[in-house]
Amino acid sequence: MARLRLDDPDLPLADLMTAWPRTIPVFVRHKMLCVGCLVSPFHTVTDACAEYDLNEETFLAELRQAADQG
Repeated sequence: MARLRLDDPDLPLADLMTAWPRTIPVFVRHKMLCVGCLVSPFHTVTDACAEYDLNEETFLAELRQAADQG
């Protein structure tokens, strides 16, 4: 089984939040409805950033920082 990578462009948001639950507050802080969304098993960070008009590089940096805490 392949190891999950936070920066994998094909990683679904549901898998990302399951593997790195410390990233959930990042989504909430940006007022994103991704947490618990029925589309999260299919959407990626790229999709979410496009939907919420966020800079993907900056958002990924925030996710990495949150995932690395603890």
